[in-house]
Amino acid sequence: MSFNITFNGEKKTYSKPVSVIDIVGTDKEIVCAYVNNRVRELTYVIEEDATVVPLTVKDRDAKPTYEASLRFLVTMAMRNIHPELSVRLSYNVSRSIFMQILNPGFICNSTLVTELEEEMNRIVSMDYKLNRHILSKEETKKILLKEGYTDKVAILDYRPEKTCHLYECDGYKNYMYNRMVPSTGYITKWKLKFFHPGVIIQYPRPEVNGEIPPFEDAPTFGKTLKRAHQWGVATRFDSIVNINHRIEQDGPIDVITLGEQRHNRQLCELGQLIEDNKEDIRLICIAGPSSSGKTTFANRLRIELLSRGIDPIRISMDDYYLPRDQAPKDENGEPDLESVDALDVPLFNQNMADLVSGLEVDLPKFDFKKGHRVKGRTLKVPENQPIIIEGIHALNDRMTESIPQHQKFKIFIAPQAQINIDNHNPVSLTDLRLLRRIVRDYQFRGSSALETMSMWASVRKGEFKWIYKTQEGANFVFNSYLPEELSVMKKYAMPLLKAIDVENPYFPVAERLIRMLKFFDDMPDEWVPCNSILREFIGGSCYADV
Repeated sequence: MSFNITFNGEKKTYSKPVSVIDIVGTDKEIVCAYVNNRVRELTYVIEEDATVVPLTVKDRDAKPTYEASLRFLVTMAMRNIHPELSVRLSYNVSRSIFMQILNPGFICNSTLVTELEEEMNRIVSMDYKLNRHILSKEETKKILLKEGYTDKVAILDYRPEKTCHLYECDGYKNYMYNRMVPSTGYITKWKLKFFHPGVIIQYPRPEVNGEIPPFEDAPTFGKTLKRAHQWGVATRFDSIVNINHRIEQDGPIDVITLGEQRHNRQLCELGQLIEDNKEDIRLICIAGPSSSGKTTFANRLRIELLSRGIDPIRISMDDYYLPRDQAPKDENGEPDLESVDALDVPLFNQNMADLVSGLEVDLPKFDFKKGHRVKGRTLKVPENQPIIIEGIHALNDRMTESIPQHQKFKIFIAPQAQINIDNHNPVSLTDLRLLRRIVRDYQFRGSSALETMSMWASVRKGEFKWIYKTQEGANFVFNSYLPEELSVMKKYAMPLLKAIDVENPYFPVAERLIRMLKFFDDMPDEWVPCNSILREFIGGSCYADV
């Protein structure tokens, strides 16, 4: 029976099954393809009518395939040059992957990086095939145990499917929970850098047109990730398997309480810092990327400070938005609401300067239904009363240039997890925030998952341009991640993701999130406190009307 395949606007008829690579050719810039809008490997065999669209590292939905293939290359090369060493891969500064040596006593150095680079180049030049095998879970476990990957064996117990996909390349076997390129000759774009105590691996990013961005160290961000990893290891929340085990063995109450207690400790530490400097601090500035939990955090920080005899007031930067027709335009001619220039910067500066000077100020309030500002509160702030300002641009000094630096206390908030599926497969921090936003927007803003996904690229672009760099000037970084959140949000997110039709352009994103969420145990939310940051997304927050 014949079928038609459309490629590059041309339709051809085939009488027998044909692979994607036979359609798109052997151009190694193409790493995978859409087949009827689903991301498929180039080795995927087509047996019915289909439209094929090639994808390169410039494309959003090709990134997971290329990155997973690169991680396979790294672990294969490490196995070849140092079979005695175990490694852990995680996301790190400068949009990169960090390779950590897990063997106690082994010290990574530049010599190892040179060895690794040479072996990776050799494997790429040999253009070894990556052969995909579909096996039962039991067969897969036996092979992975033989390879010494006990961490990979444990996660298979939470895989709902009865079969697994294992990849073999020149005798090396591994699985990266993702689609792969057909052979090692496709994995040509990467950079290695010795970055004590491990190795930084950089790779092409779609947000910079498929280029490898210049390496930029971010010491504050790096320290936050290190602390997150140390806490995860100490409390056994560093992997999906360990999170599931803790839920099963200790119960949801213990797991929830542990996460909340960590937030309480951070708030206590933060409160002490502010109390110790309360004579100088006039502005407490809170910023962070989308879905970080800024609103709940600002309310909880206020309570923490009240318990110390400090009575701050809160001002939202959202009230300073310009009308849409006055907002700056993006490259598509649409209002760029992520830009700092979408706010009335001069008015905000003037209001803050006047308040700090003890003057009475009429504050604006933005009416989102009307699309413009209306009159808000009239305030006069005593000298001993700090002002909490909250918004994505709160750490941008353009917003508060009239206030001396020593009178500003800057707080950056974001969920910064260091959890893995297994040692070679980290969970994306960005996907965690996207899930938070999907659940929240559906619960409280009447937005479908598709609407949230359609805005995400613009949100991310704004974060890279305006927000992330401000973290490095922060006085305190609050990690808003909770170890139970993906287990709790799973029941909210899964129906929204599964409702996305395969024909929709955002189906590949939904599919990626489902592939990650499916490994988490479900967890009831009845024990999540009403003041938890998690409540900002799932509902039931005591701060909902504050």
